[in-house]
Amino acid sequence: MIREHFEFRQTIATILADDPRHVEAAKAGMMLARKEVERQIAADPYFSATFEPYFPETTGRTPDRMVRAASSAGVGPMAAVAGAIARAGVEAMVEAGAAFGLVDNGGDIALVSDRDIRIGIYAGGSPLSGRAAFLLPPADEILGICTSSATVGPSISLGVADAVTVFSPDVALADAWATAICNRITRDDRSVLDEIAGTEVRGVLALIDDMVIRRGDLPRIVPARVDERLITAGRRPV
Repeated sequence: MIREHFEFRQTIATILADDPRHVEAAKAGMMLARKEVERQIAADPYFSATFEPYFPETTGRTPDRMVRAASSAGVGPMAAVAGAIARAGVEAMVEAGAAFGLVDNGGDIALVSDRDIRIGIYAGGSPLSGRAAFLLPPADEILGICTSSATVGPSISLGVADAVTVFSPDVALADAWATAICNRITRDDRSVLDEIAGTEVRGVLALIDDMVIRRGDLPRIVPARVDERLITAGRRPV
């Protein structure tokens, strides 16, 4: 398996593939998606500034996906940007013939897989952090596994959760809902989880200190040793 680190401006990703051509396809797909987002922001700076749902005229498929996902979750479009770009990368891999491909865009993952694959859980001070993984069976559809944290990483969060991971075939939607749930869920208030009914969210795992909160259909969680060196992170400040 090929593992390649990829950085371009704010995009900091890890690409997994079986064929070098699929790695290059992922990069091209992500770059095309980035250009669409950059054009949208250049035409409408408010698109990148608002934390609220926003319904502008969009200039490409990726911004359109971000707007729809953010509207569902009640957040701003940029809450879905990493997932939307990851999806574009994996879509390009599939179009290039890949049966296996994964893009981890800073903890927001899109994948298609013809084999079992483990996705490690890393969640700050949670007892599960670094000791467990989701075991995903083979699937021929793209799946989003997106995580937001109030205690790990540089992303803006208004909440307290160590990690909220959302599963959905709509990767942008998984990203937006991970942000929304992480912003609002607490040890005593899980009402935000009631709002995923009727959406394409399949399952949610929220970790707050020693508390584990589950909702929906989640993959099996198995013991694992998560190598922190494999966590996608930038090599330089951005």
